[in-house]
Amino acid sequence: MANLIVAGAAGRMGRMLVALGSQDPSHKIVGAVEARGVPAIGADAGDIAGVGALGIKITDDYGAIVRPDTVTLDFTNAAASILHLEAAAKAGGAIVIGSTGFTAEQEKRAKEIAQRIRAVIAPNMSIGVNVLMKIAAEVAAILPDFDAEVIEIHHRTKVDAPSGTALGLGRAIATARGQEFGPNAVYGREGITGVRPPEKIGVLAIRAGDAVGDHTVIFGGQGERLELTHRAQSRESLARGVLRAAAWLEHRKPGLYSMRDVLGL
Repeated sequence: MANLIVAGAAGRMGRMLVALGSQDPSHKIVGAVEARGVPAIGADAGDIAGVGALGIKITDDYGAIVRPDTVTLDFTNAAASILHLEAAAKAGGAIVIGSTGFTAEQEKRAKEIAQRIRAVIAPNMSIGVNVLMKIAAEVAAILPDFDAEVIEIHHRTKVDAPSGTALGLGRAIATARGQEFGPNAVYGREGITGVRPPEKIGVLAIRAGDAVGDHTVIFGGQGERLELTHRAQSRESLARGVLRAAAWLEHRKPGLYSMRDVLGL
């Protein structure tokens, strides 16, 4: 049985993780964390998640509850995730991070810390999205002369753009074609842009309503177009992927893993 700590326990994903984790006999919720000043601090995590009291009070002191036998589920933000990684590394605990919006410096720091502990870091924990990333890379290699574009749609309250998943798809395409993603990424277009350079990878972010998350990869050729799409119908797809990652990670050796490792892709 995996002993789980849920970071961001009063947020939408945190509440779902508490709810699903508490109902799964292969997991046990042993801790819940929120940022300092959040009104839910001191409340029972189960009550906040709508599943009834679990006897787990939400705290703002993560360092006090992380242990070597815990797996932390972190859907907070980049800055908080770095702090949680550092505390987990100090205590010897494992951690699964689904936060996005990391700067290049934060991403480098996260990878350095994660190598010392058991960690899964992925821009999207959905099983379907990770299958999409594998397929998109394979198609990119098969169709090297097709133009590649990534379009993503998320809810209006998402604060970072493009999504970490869209960037992950772009990187997967670039790697499959032997390119660097950064210099070849194009984020939206405006004005007289000229003829599209064949090596570029377009990434477009759309924010509207309450969309959970749609990602489409377009491969455009001459006289034909191939489109690969994944649509998240609820955040449950992410939460179930996180719980699967936690169970997989529990008995691994220290190191940084991805969802493709978890799924054996």
